[in-house]
Amino acid sequence: MSTPPLSGAAMPPGAFAGPQAQAAREVNTASLCRIGQETVQDIVFRTMEIFQLLRNMQLPNGVTYHTATYQDRLGKLQEHLRQLSILFRKLRLVYDKCNENCAGLDPIPIEQLIPYVEEDGSKHDDRGAASQLRFASEERREILEVNKKLKQKNQQLKQIMDQLRNLIWDINAMLAMRN
Repeated sequence: MSTPPLSGAAMPPGAFAGPQAQAAREVNTASLCRIGQETVQDIVFRTMEIFQLLRNMQLPNGVTYHTATYQDRLGKLQEHLRQLSILFRKLRLVYDKCNENCAGLDPIPIEQLIPYVEEDGSKHDDRGAASQLRFASEERREILEVNKKLKQKNQQLKQIMDQLRNLIWDINAMLAMRN
């Protein structure tokens, strides 16, 4: 679960040359959010590893315990904590860069994000409502036509079933008369 290094986070400015430097510095907000999401996932993973190490670690409280094993586990724990602090710094850089990229954007009011019908009757809504009404009336007309055709087919099927019933009745009557 490693993430690519953020431009400028680990390398000094001017470390890249040419168009690669331009592309590395101009990271869009969506890719920054993806990098931030991966960083958060790395933070959670590292934190889970730290808790796993702490759960398995015994304290050196005078009990016969191998100090080498303790030192090894302590070293792993310190390395995970160092990596965790690096990941938090990286997350802070991504957060700051996202805020910087979104600083010039006008926030959209929540009311515009939720579709609902307003009662003020503005022209834009009237056109939208008219097109919806037209679509609904066309759909209703199509449904009525389909229902009409369906009724006709049902009547034809009923006539065929009646004819078959009469035919079977006649055949059974003839067979009964023969016996």
